[in-house]
Amino acid sequence: HVQLVESGGASVQAGGSLRLTCITSGLSVSRKALAWIRQSPGKERDVIASVDTGGVRTLYADSVKGRFTISRDSAQNRLYLQMDSLKSEDTGRYYCAASGPDFVFTLEKRYFSYWGQGTQVTVS
Repeated sequence: HVQLVESGGASVQAGGSLRLTCITSGLSVSRKALAWIRQSPGKERDVIASVDTGGVRTLYADSVKGRFTISRDSAQNRLYLQMDSLKSEDTGRYYCAASGPDFVFTLEKRYFSYWGQGTQVTVS
C-alpha cells in the first residue's frame, strides 16, 4: 500500500516562494513515478509536474515551467516542489501522486493511481 502525505502549503503574496514536501511510504514507491497535481477553484485537477523513478527526468506544465522545480531525494522517499515567483493563478490545493501499473511518463492525470490528502496554497 502506497501512502503519501503533503505539507508546506501556506498563504503568500504574489512573487513569493514556497516549498512543498511529500512524505512517501510503501515498498513499491521506488518503482513509481511521482507528480504534483493541482486543483484550482472551479477547475478540475491537472498534473503540473512529474519526475521519473530515478529522479532524473522531469516534466512541467507550461503554466509553471521556469518557476517550479520538482525533485525527489536520494532515498526516493521524499518528493519536493520548489515554487518561486508565485502568481494568483497558482492558488489551489496541491496533491502529490504516484503512478499506477500502466504508467506512461506524461502529464496525463489518469496514469496516477495513488493520491495524498493535499495541501492548500493561496497567493494574493
